Amino acid sequence: MTLKKYLWPVIGGLTIALSAWLLYKELRGLSLDDLWESLAAITPIHWILAGLSTLVAYAALAGYDRIALMHVGRKVDWWFITICSFTTYALSHNVGASVVSGAVVRYRAYSSKGLTPAEIGVLIAVCSFTFILGSWLLIGVVLLIEPDLTKRFGDVVPVEASTGTGLLVLFLIALYVAGSFLKLRPLKIGKLNIFYPAPKVVLPQLIIAPIELIGAAGIIYFALPEVGNPGYLVVLGIFLISFTAALISHAPGGLGILELLFVMGMPDMNPADVIAALLVFRLFYLLIPFAMALVVIVIFERSRFRAAHLPDMERGKQERT
Repeated sequence: MTLKKYLWPVIGGLTIALSAWLLYKELRGLSLDDLWESLAAITPIHWILAGLSTLVAYAALAGYDRIALMHVGRKVDWWFITICSFTTYALSHNVGASVVSGAVVRYRAYSSKGLTPAEIGVLIAVCSFTFILGSWLLIGVVLLIEPDLTKRFGDVVPVEASTGTGLLVLFLIALYVAGSFLKLRPLKIGKLNIFYPAPKVVLPQLIIAPIELIGAAGIIYFALPEVGNPGYLVVLGIFLISFTAALISHAPGGLGILELLFVMGMPDMNPADVIAALLVFRLFYLLIPFAMALVVIVIFERSRFRAAHLPDMERGKQERT
């Protein structure tokens, strides 16, 4: 139990340290003046487009919880779902250990709406799988168009991919969709039974998750200059690889990992421009939502506290009068 408690924090810390060291080797000649010039070069229209991309991403994230609730068979107010989803992802993206930190927020929120711990557990699992499904769907598509994507990272990403890899990924996703429509029996992996969700759940998964990831990658793309820009699909592919690696490492905010993979994946671009774009991403996608999420959590917990203690407060007033 103690080992499990400290395993992921240790892995996250080691990953950050290794990424920071590798990133330092890549950026030794970069100065703060270069970075500031790159930030200043971002035009107002591109700041606006990056902001709109953020709105698209977080709007789609609300769909994750909606899809999961549909699978569980529970109805919750759309506005409540949106606030809960926003708070969950804004917190987990920054804190790291997204499954744990997201579970705490969702449990506190959805238990107030009458969901059982088992239902909340299924909801969290479906949300996680929706992200994985969307990531692999986009990776499959990107590899069909940009089969040499992984070669950009050299030895840092030891897995090689090709057009065949993309076709294989899309084929597996097609099997998942077919299993849903054909109502196949649960897939057994050891003692684990994986049930195929209904088509009304699967089809939104194939739409909402890619939209969220496309929006998140758009923040970086619009913050990059045109000189040396490899194009949106390459930016999307690098984002999918780096963001997935950051989540697996449980490093808070993917610190160092995003920067390292993006700088290595864009050798034709000025590193200062790449880092500047990632600073914009961190501001719009991580820091501003995180600050807003903290406010939401304080308001929610305050309302829960007042609701729980209101009868005692009213009784105390009556006794004093």
